[in-house]
Formats: sequence, structure tokens, C-alpha cells
Amino acid sequence: MSSVKILATRAPAKINLTLHIEGRRDDGYHELQSLVAFAGAADLLTLAPGDHFSLVVDGPTAQAAGEAGDNLVARAERALFEEKPGLRSGAFHLAKRLPVAAGVGGGSSDAAAALRLLAEAGGLAPDDPALYAAARKTGADVPVCLAPQAKMMSGIGERLGPPLKLPPLFAVLVNPRQPVETRAVFAKLGLKPGETTSYGPHPLIADGMDFESFLRALNKGRNDMEDAASVLAPVIGHVLAVLSGARGCRLARMSGSGATCFALFETCRQAGAAARAIARGHPEWWVKATVLR
Repeated sequence: MSSVKILATRAPAKINLTLHIEGRRDDGYHELQSLVAFAGAADLLTLAPGDHFSLVVDGPTAQAAGEAGDNLVARAERALFEEKPGLRSGAFHLAKRLPVAAGVGGGSSDAAAALRLLAEAGGLAPDDPALYAAARKTGADVPVCLAPQAKMMSGIGERLGPPLKLPPLFAVLVNPRQPVETRAVFAKLGLKPGETTSYGPHPLIADGMDFESFLRALNKGRNDMEDAASVLAPVIGHVLAVLSGARGCRLARMSGSGATCFALFETCRQAGAAARAIARGHPEWWVKATVLR
């Protein structure tokens, strides 16, 4: 009797270190430029290859993730089988740990993880065009999560720059456990189809920058969704104030469409101390010290 080899991968949180909105296209989609990095905090996805798809979701944030049939893992599986009908599927198990509707791309990262596992089970190369095509069909943030390394993302998420080597980024992530819907934040921005913004260009991020040079460049960037999200969820302003006030904080900013915010620190010790202090003061928040890559 042969045993099925269980395949496993992490689905790390996607952190938008910058998020510049350049305008809104005639088809309604927003054009953006974003420097994306990935955290140590992650969901965990496993696959037991087989003939039929199934998905079990559990973990601390499983209930907020919604029905398994509409989960982005299921959508990614269907999208890849449209591209590669002969592939095997199997039984997925998603341990959901990241907050949902939180601006960290948890669902998108889960979907990308599913595509990686299906590719491994089916003998597809990591750069097989079918994976990228399925990622695009599944969601705007899925392509950047396929290879979870820091890079620039532009367009509506479909144009990806090469992997970037960033300096060690010791960070604290905080989510106040208040979901924020991306669609509502874009609506609050109020850009009409065909309208462009003039907020200023994205700073140049070079490969292999040292920490101080990188931080100077990052400070010239911004998250253009932060103000709109803070109107919808005023607690974001409180989170940013708490992070900014942490000893050793060099930069505090919101990620994605919120409500998760991050702060960067020079050392692992500073980030760990800040995370412990914030968790003690706000036990109702999700708080994680991590390293961004």
C-alpha cells in the first residue's frame, strides 16, 4: 500500500511598503506602483495529491475566511485547471493564521501557495506561464505572491519587477481586528474612470541598498489609500500613533488597503520589545514581530 506524499508551503503576509495610486483606468481598475515585501508571519497550506479537489480550513482566523468553496485556494485550483486540464488536484488543508480583509494579501498568498503546490505535484516549472495566467485570473495580488520575494508591482498588479535584495527589515505588524474592504477604500478615494493623480513619482529602490539609504528612499514614498481607509476605520490612526511612538520606530505606515499597519526598526531586539509592549497595552489587537524580505 503506497502512501501519499504530503506537500507543504507557507503563504506569507504581503506587506505594501509603498502604495502609490497613479490613476483610474477607463475600465474602472486603478493603476498603482507598490514596493512589496513578505513577512515571516504566514498561513500554512498542505496538499495531498489526488484525483479530486477538497479543502479544509481551520486555524485562529478560519471563520473570517468564509466558505471553503469560495476560498481563493479553490478559485486558484479552478483557474489553473482551465490552463492545464490534465493536472492532478488533491486534498488541501489551510491553517489560517493571518487576519482577513487586513491589507496583507492573506487570501492572495494562499491562492499563490496553492498554485505552487499544484505545480510541484504536477511537475510544472515554477516559471510555467500557466501559473501566472491562473494567478491573474484569480486576483490582482496573486501574481506578486507566486514567488514571495520583495519586488516592485505596477499596473493593476500584473507587471512585476525583478526580485530585490532589501536590507534586513525588522518590523512589527499590527491589525486592530477590524476588517476593511478594499472596494470601499477605492470608492472613498473617489477617482473617476480616466482620472489620474499628481501626488509625485515613486522613489527609486535599488537592489542591495543599505538600511539608511533604503529608509531615506522609503520615506519619500507613501500609501495613497491610508487617508481613505482611516476615514472608514478611524482606529487605523490610533494604530499608526501607537507604532510611531514605539521606542526605535523609524517608519510607520499602513499596508495595502488596511487596516494592518507596520513599523520598521533598526534591530530585532527593538522590534521584539515594541511588539511585546503593544500586545500588553492592546490585547485585542493582532501583533507580530517579524522580518520583511
